[in-house]
Amino acid sequence: MDYLSRNPKHPTAQQICKAINRKDPRASLATVYKSLHAMASAGLIREVTLDGPAARFESNMAKHHHFVCERCGRVEDVEWFTVPALAQRNRLGRRTLRDYEVLIRGLCSSCSQSSS
Repeated sequence: MDYLSRNPKHPTAQQICKAINRKDPRASLATVYKSLHAMASAGLIREVTLDGPAARFESNMAKHHHFVCERCGRVEDVEWFTVPALAQRNRLGRRTLRDYEVLIRGLCSSCSQSSS
């Protein structure tokens, strides 16, 4: 939990395990996964599922969207904005909407500058 609050870069369980074991190499990957899932179930952190095989984790529990850089893979929080109700209603039909989150893809500011 402490690592996530100090590192808001949406790390994977493997990245978290490697980082916390630099100081005190006693945590197994299985322990890290169990701890992350327990904290997510308790509503203390959030598991973010993006493209790719590994889930990422974050401590930012406020409503927000995500931006993923297609070049470097960086994940950034994007301030919450509401999808217009008319667009939701037109596309969902009889489905019941519980929640939504927008995933935006493109180039982050660093990658955009290096490609210019």
